Amino acid sequence: MTKLIKRASAEARAFRSDPTSASKQTISRAKTRAARDEDDVSVAARASLIEAPRKPRFAPVTFSEEGGVRYLHFGTEWVQGAMRLSKPDHIELEYAQQMMAWLLFLETPKRIVQLGLGTGSLTKFAHRFLKRAQVEAVELNPAVVIAARTMFSLPADDARLTVRETDAWEFVNDRANHGTVGALQIDLYDATARGPVLDSVAFYRAARACLTQAGVVTVNLFGDHPSFVRNMKRLNEAFDGRVVALPEVHDGNRIAIAFSGPAIDVPFARLLERAKLIEAQLKLPARKWIKGLQESTGHTGTFAI
Repeated sequence: MTKLIKRASAEARAFRSDPTSASKQTISRAKTRAARDEDDVSVAARASLIEAPRKPRFAPVTFSEEGGVRYLHFGTEWVQGAMRLSKPDHIELEYAQQMMAWLLFLETPKRIVQLGLGTGSLTKFAHRFLKRAQVEAVELNPAVVIAARTMFSLPADDARLTVRETDAWEFVNDRANHGTVGALQIDLYDATARGPVLDSVAFYRAARACLTQAGVVTVNLFGDHPSFVRNMKRLNEAFDGRVVALPEVHDGNRIAIAFSGPAIDVPFARLLERAKLIEAQLKLPARKWIKGLQESTGHTGTFAI
């Protein structure tokens, strides 16, 4: 990997510094200390001196390029996404391609949502090739959104594409989203890349609540990290045991697939035909997904879950 290239533009445009903020904070702290020293200051007066909640602090958004591929980082060597410069709408990384494995089981749903934008590879792909779907991405860090737009060819919002700058937790717990998402793709990592930043049973249950009657969630996990066992346990609890993880690719990535809705009992031969169609129309390595499902389940005749 080439040396990381830090680009200030994304962060500078996302977070405009206020030249008076430092002095304001100093004055605020002095007032707060004075209030503590005054025994006769009322509770209401003290409350008025409490600083407003600060915006979340994010790791720097950085980039590198090698062999015609541009990579996204959060200030570390960990890759958060990639784009081949000659194929900006192509999904470059294999684990990201596996996030589309729900295509084996669903026709294009009305609504596809990605939690965690990254380079926008999944969002771009769905927007360009799955024309019947409303495509949405949820990203908390505005610098990541700007980076995706300016460095990774994510198009502007339109009638079919929406990028929401909000917290994934808030999105899945918003009742307006419940029962509306056919395919939900979750890739929520910070700079440390030690596991998803949201991975509680409550989060996964709320994610399941967002699905339509027959819906699928795919989650990017690290197979060689303790967080994998924890996340699989919690996913199984939230999805009543209807979870399977594809074999590890790259440096530890494993994609978990969680199902909601009617039971699935389909011959692998039929899934193979579906995989061939996906490969022909979308150029995704779907037959590898079939082999992965067979390896993970230990079955070659029928996939049942």
